Amino acid sequence: MKKQAPFLYILILLSTLSCNNSPKQAADMPNNDGQKKWWKEAVVYQIYPRSFKDSDGDGVGDLKGLTGKLDYVKSLGVDIVWLNPIYGSPNADNGYDISNYDDIMKEFGTMADFDVMLGEMHKRGLKLVMDLVVNHCSDEHEWFKQSRSSRTNPYRNYFHWWPAEKGKPAFRPGSFEVDGSGWRFDSLTNSYYLHYFSYKQPDLNWENPKLRQEIYAMMNRWFKKGVDGFRMDVIPFISKDTTFPVITEAELKEKYNGAWDQYMASGPTLHNHLQEMNKEVLSKYDVMTLAEGAGTTKATAMNLVDPDRKELDMSYHFEGVSLGYLPGEFKQMDPAGYKLTEFKKIYSDWDSVFADKGWGTVYLGNHDQPRMLTRWGNDAPEFREASSTMLTTFLLSMRGTPFYYFGDELGMSNIKFDKIDDYRDIESISMYEQIKNKGGDLQRFLNGQKIGARDNSRTPFQWDASANAGFTTSTPWLKINDNKKEINVEAEEKNPNSTLHYFRKMVKLRKDNKDMLVYGRYTLLDKNNPDVYAYTREANGEKVLVLLSFSKNGGAFNLDKMQLGEEWINNQQPLKVNGNTISLQPYQACIIKLKTSAP
Repeated sequence: MKKQAPFLYILILLSTLSCNNSPKQAADMPNNDGQKKWWKEAVVYQIYPRSFKDSDGDGVGDLKGLTGKLDYVKSLGVDIVWLNPIYGSPNADNGYDISNYDDIMKEFGTMADFDVMLGEMHKRGLKLVMDLVVNHCSDEHEWFKQSRSSRTNPYRNYFHWWPAEKGKPAFRPGSFEVDGSGWRFDSLTNSYYLHYFSYKQPDLNWENPKLRQEIYAMMNRWFKKGVDGFRMDVIPFISKDTTFPVITEAELKEKYNGAWDQYMASGPTLHNHLQEMNKEVLSKYDVMTLAEGAGTTKATAMNLVDPDRKELDMSYHFEGVSLGYLPGEFKQMDPAGYKLTEFKKIYSDWDSVFADKGWGTVYLGNHDQPRMLTRWGNDAPEFREASSTMLTTFLLSMRGTPFYYFGDELGMSNIKFDKIDDYRDIESISMYEQIKNKGGDLQRFLNGQKIGARDNSRTPFQWDASANAGFTTSTPWLKINDNKKEINVEAEEKNPNSTLHYFRKMVKLRKDNKDMLVYGRYTLLDKNNPDVYAYTREANGEKVLVLLSFSKNGGAFNLDKMQLGEEWINNQQPLKVNGNTISLQPYQACIIKLKTSAP
C-alpha cells in the first residue's frame, strides 16, 4: 500500500488539474496564476504628508497630524496607506532627494512619531506602504559627499562619474534641469556625475555590489520595523550601460519609440538586480511591492511582475495619464481634449496584459499628476459631483489594484495658479526657466500648467471651511484652493449624497463583491461609443454591467440582448431605460447586475 499511495495521489492530482482547467472554471479563476492576495484585494489610499494635516503650526503637514486623522482614513474603508517620502531630506524635490534613509525629515517629526503612527495604523487594520527612492539620493547624502571628495574615495563608485579629460559624456536627459542635461560638472574632481532628475539627485550606481547591499540592508531595517511594502520610485531606471554610448536620434526612434524613458528603463542588468532584491529582501516578508513603471510598455511590463520571475508584485504605467497632451510639448493639453475611445483602448489593452498572469493597477491621479476631477472629469460646479463619483466608479470597478489619491474622495480640483511665483514644484519652475531661456511663450506654458502641473494635486487637504481649511493654524506651505468653502470633509460628512459618502459606498461594494469586481473577467463593450464607457465584469457564472458617461451631454447605450437585473449603485437617479436603449445623464455612473438568462 505504501508503494501504491504516491501513484494514487498522482491520479487524483491529475484529475483535479483536469477539472480545474475546464473552460468555464478557467474563466472563473482570478487569472491563470490563480492566487488571491491581500494586495490584490486592497484599495490603496495615497497620502502626500506635506499636505494632509499640520499638527505644530509650521504650515507643513507632519506625522503627528496624520496620526490624529487615522480614524478618518479608516472610515473610508481603504486598506493600505501609501505615504510619499518622509526620510531625511533637504527637500529639493519634496522628499524625493533623500539624505538619510534611516531618519525622518525634521518638518515631518521624529522616528518616535513614525513608530507611533505605524502602531496606530496597524491597530486600525491599515497597512503602510512607503516610497522607496533608490535610483538616486540627495547630493547631501554622506555617500555622495564622500564620493565627490576625491577620485580614490571608497564611495566613488557608489555613483556614476565621467572624468572630464575624456571629453563631455554622451547626452542623457535631466528632467529638472534648465539645460535639460543629466550630466553636471563638478570641479572638485574635474568630473561629471549623472542625474536623471535634478543635479541635487545624483543617480546611484547599481552595478556596484556594495551599493546594492547597502540598499538591501536599509530595506530590511524598515521591514523589521513593520512597514508593509514599498512603492518603488522610477525603479526601471536603476540599471545603466556604464559605457554611456552615444544614443542617436535615429537609434532612439528605432529601438525606443523616440522616448528617452523607454531607453532608461531598458538597462542591461535591471532584472538581475530586482531578482537579487527579491531573494535577499522581499521574499522574506509578506509585503507588497509596486514599481513606478516609468518607461515600461505593454511588451515589457510583465517582466517586472510575472510571479515566476520573482521580482515585484505590481507596476503602474504612464500611458493612461499621458493621454490628451500634445506630442513634443510639456503638459500642453490638446484643445480638443482627449478621446474616450482612446481612453477605453488604453485601459482595455493594459487589462489584457495581465489577463492570464501577473497583476495590474489602475489610477487616475497621484502626486505627480493633476487632480483627477479636473484632468478626466469636469470641475465646473454643476458637474463636479457627478463626474467625480463617475471617475470613482471607474477606478473601483476595474480589474487591478486601485490607487486612490487623497482628496479625490471629496472632489478636490486643480487650483490653477496664474503666476509662476505661486508654484513650489521643481518641475514647473525649471520648465518655466527652460521656456524663458528659449524665448518661448510663457503665458501659454502657464495656461497649460493650470491643467497639468503637479502642484495642483499637492494643495493642502480641505478639512473644513475655515481660513486654512483646518489644515494648519499658520500660513500653509502651498496655497489652499478657494473652493474649500464648498468642498471639505466637515460639509460632506453631513451630506448623505456627497462624493465622500459615495466613495465609501463604492469601496464597500468592491469589497462585498471581490470575486466579481476584483478578480472577475473584464470585457469592453461598444468600444466606438464616443460618450459612454461600458464593460462587464464576470465571475462564477454571474455578470454585472458597468456604464460610465464621460460627457457633459450624457450618452446612450444599446443593451442588445442583455437583460437588466438588480441595480448595485447609481450616482444619479433614475436610470432611464427605453426598450433596449439606456440614456445616461451627464457623467452618470451605474453598475447593474445582469439577469442570468442574458448571454
